Amino acid sequence: MKFRSVIVAALALGLAAGSVSAQVREHVFKIGIGLSEDHPQGVALNHFAKLLSERSGGKMTAKVYASGALGNDITMTSALRAGIQEMTVPDASTLMSLVKPFGALNLPMLLNSEQEADALLDGPFGQKLLAQLPEKGLIGFAFWENGFRHVTNSRRAINTAADLEGLKLRVIQSPLFLDTFTALGVNATPMPFPEVYTAMEQKAVDGQENPTPTILASKFYEVQKYLALTRHMYSAWVLLMSKKTWDGLSPQEQKIVRDSALDATQFERKTIREFSEKALAQLKSNGMTVTELSPAEQAKLRAKLAPVVAKYGQDFGDAFQDLNAELAKIRKK
Repeated sequence: MKFRSVIVAALALGLAAGSVSAQVREHVFKIGIGLSEDHPQGVALNHFAKLLSERSGGKMTAKVYASGALGNDITMTSALRAGIQEMTVPDASTLMSLVKPFGALNLPMLLNSEQEADALLDGPFGQKLLAQLPEKGLIGFAFWENGFRHVTNSRRAINTAADLEGLKLRVIQSPLFLDTFTALGVNATPMPFPEVYTAMEQKAVDGQENPTPTILASKFYEVQKYLALTRHMYSAWVLLMSKKTWDGLSPQEQKIVRDSALDATQFERKTIREFSEKALAQLKSNGMTVTELSPAEQAKLRAKLAPVVAKYGQDFGDAFQDLNAELAKIRKK
């Protein structure tokens, strides 16, 4: 009798799964990223693809195109808006040209911890930003963590704020990044990410700035000697889908995609934080000289960047006020 009950339950589950599968059409989503597939971002996207396939009975699949195979953040975001690519995960700063307040997330010295970032991005401020994307032809599911950014270079160790002056560093193609590093006395050079390794190898630039997982996964230690833990900026990605693709999905298909995206978001944050802990030790063992600015030097860095924060804070208007109000609430908890 017990065996018969088990069989009946198994058949019921099979019928339910078959019912879901029958109502879902076949879809293949191209996901382009600039980083390598073994970076936590790529690992998390493959986890998303796995969830998508499992929950759709194998009818909805996603393929990751890594290392800039489909272009850089700007070109891929444009491709999503045009409906010729399905998904990508750009740095939030690249969306500033479409929805200006996205740039507020990259204000220098804004956040103190990953926990603050989660609370801000998952809360009213972050969700309000995502809600402005559909009118730009994009669907934003959630913010993924890139992490706190640090400076690497091939010329000298960075022990003081003044040590940054005169270095030629690659920065993200964003006015905010350009102004931030110019304020620090850096010769800031905007450049698509896929070109960075070669530019450093050929000494076209002295260095770059990124979180430690990206520095390790991209093997920048092969062409960079010095790493300074500056924590000058927190960087978030946005998991995006083309609105044209989204609008072509049924409500059930949309639910599968959204649920998989949100579950993959938690997986990504956990994965990148675990990887970050190991990355610094690995970079040291790979020969990088690691320095950290003292509290006094961090204060000098903050003072140099204050005019940038003031300038962009004014540009962001009410969004900047909302951001500060939300952070004040978070810090009281």
